Amino acid sequence: MWVILLCIFLLATFGGPLYYLISGKVDFQADYRTANRSSSNLAPDPTVTKEAVIQVYAARTFNWRGIFAVHTWVAVKPENEMHYIVCQVIGWLLFRNLPPLSVIQDIPDRHWFNQKPQILLDIRGQEATKLFPEIIRATESYPYADQYHYWPGPNSNTFTAHIARNVPALRLALPSDAIGKDYFVPFLARAPSGTGFQFSLYGLLGILVAWQEGIEINLLGLVYGVSPSMGIVKLPGFGDIPFIPRWFKS
Repeated sequence: MWVILLCIFLLATFGGPLYYLISGKVDFQADYRTANRSSSNLAPDPTVTKEAVIQVYAARTFNWRGIFAVHTWVAVKPENEMHYIVCQVIGWLLFRNLPPLSVIQDIPDRHWFNQKPQILLDIRGQEATKLFPEIIRATESYPYADQYHYWPGPNSNTFTAHIARNVPALRLALPSDAIGKDYFVPFLARAPSGTGFQFSLYGLLGILVAWQEGIEINLLGLVYGVSPSMGIVKLPGFGDIPFIPRWFKS
């Protein structure tokens, strides 16, 4: 019995990373100087779309780290503005003696060094206008603006989770492979979606219980769990795996 349980645990832990390692879905040959950073055409054109827009994106992280995790960021466009403001944490800014927290006018839906992003959240109109100043305040209150550690955090996902916790109206549940989202001090906090709570020991060990995220167990930054409300199972590397068809949930 113990052997079977151990095999199941090892498969659950390493199946996802091995899949991304051999599937070709992560580009290990990418050079950050020449990798694709163009728009993925997921964001509305600000010259045409006048309403306010809030979007949150995720894409596989650069190089080998992509077999384990995604990088997340927030893009906002106030009403009638012609440009997006992109808020994210980028670790290698430290090599230029710059703070890793970046808040600049930029293309909101860039490929993340050859990796196409996906939209995690899309809010528009009056609701986006209402939440915009809250997101800016949450960005300004980020406590690790001058720190970055790939593992267990604080990193890019720690920042996005901070935004979510401080703007609970977003109802943003980050994907389980957003390693670093569970890094925070002190050890008890609201779940990013605002629909529950979590305990975490520096992002290395913890548990989250929330209506939206479901139940998540964090072991050394890797998340195992299930969310009945979202219809997903959560495994390292794979992230969120749907087990209820979209048409059924809708």
